[in-house]
Amino acid sequence: MKLTKRLHSCVQLEKDGRTLVIDPGAFSEPDAGLGADALLVTHEHPDHFEEGRLRAALDANPAARLWAPRSVAQRLAPAYPDRVHTVGHGDAFEAAGFAVQAHGELHAVIHPDIPRVTNVGYLVDGSLFHPGDALTLPGVPVETLMIPVHAPWNKVAEVIDWVREVEPRRTIDIHDAYLSDIARPIYDTALNALSGAPHGRLTAGDHTDL
Repeated sequence: MKLTKRLHSCVQLEKDGRTLVIDPGAFSEPDAGLGADALLVTHEHPDHFEEGRLRAALDANPAARLWAPRSVAQRLAPAYPDRVHTVGHGDAFEAAGFAVQAHGELHAVIHPDIPRVTNVGYLVDGSLFHPGDALTLPGVPVETLMIPVHAPWNKVAEVIDWVREVEPRRTIDIHDAYLSDIARPIYDTALNALSGAPHGRLTAGDHTDL
């Protein structure tokens, strides 16, 4: 499986000539979803869900399908009947040849006064876990853990402890649009030294084989 990092929390996975894209939001490239056979959205916040990008992807490929929590799915289902699927914690499905399991129910706490929205993380082919905006425990061994390295709702100590608990074979950063280049080495050093897993960082457009 080939992983291509897109901007912020968007990632593209390719296998056997099929493409799956997770979270083509407003901070990702305008064409982030184009070419996808399957699209997954973790939650409704605009840096993960941008309706125009999803509509462009679904229009470009009439065979493409979308899986998302109800708050996202209901926005697009009327225009794309039978192509938009609502998912929640515990669901398992096949998306363009990728085996997907949904884990998690709520977005991490930003502040007690801000209501929490539904957030679903996705375990793909039993090996890669994209948590969206929550430090969800997938409950199974994970080869590649996508880590939201910097967000209004987290701190690096929490991310480190989460990686230690999941015990993946490797980690790769996502949710990094808020983080300046000058600060990245601070996070890299902490994660490399303390998380217990090899830590990787890809520039948008770069790829690696998993």
